[in-house]
Amino acid sequence: MEFDANRPIRNGNDEKLALEHQAARYFMRAYQRRFAVKMQHIWHNEPAKPDVSCYLGGQKLDLEIAHLYGSEAEAMQFLGRPLSATTLHELVVLQQTEVADRLLTALRRLIRSKANKSYDSRRVWLVIRNTHPQWQADELTFCPAKVAVPAGHPFEQIWLLPDLTAESGLVRLWPQ
Repeated sequence: MEFDANRPIRNGNDEKLALEHQAARYFMRAYQRRFAVKMQHIWHNEPAKPDVSCYLGGQKLDLEIAHLYGSEAEAMQFLGRPLSATTLHELVVLQQTEVADRLLTALRRLIRSKANKSYDSRRVWLVIRNTHPQWQADELTFCPAKVAVPAGHPFEQIWLLPDLTAESGLVRLWPQ
């Protein structure tokens, strides 16, 4: 199932799985293009495990997928959810905040949140997919130098897809 922002939401869990699967596919394609290492055969996991598993060069690798929206109000707007007056007000307030500041705040918050989780896996990479239409790939390339990754996090590597389809490549956030 491909994500379509104009399609009505039928089942939130189906949509979440479709978004994770799509992000994993785009990440795997971009990684293969960049490093000429085969990534293949993805499947979804149960909650104690990271979202998706695959093989990287013949070895199992788990991917925890996260989507960078900016704020809950922006996520609701992007996903085509009905917006309350309160949510619309939040979106207006956000428009008055500097885009770069919102980007770093949202990215740091997302990484902190994921870093506090534990996974039943030996190898986990965090893959963050940017979905925010105002945050472009060139703005995201500075992120590794400005994003502090909490100590003790469970990730072997942290990657950022600067756009929905990873056409602009990948940004490695950790380790640098």
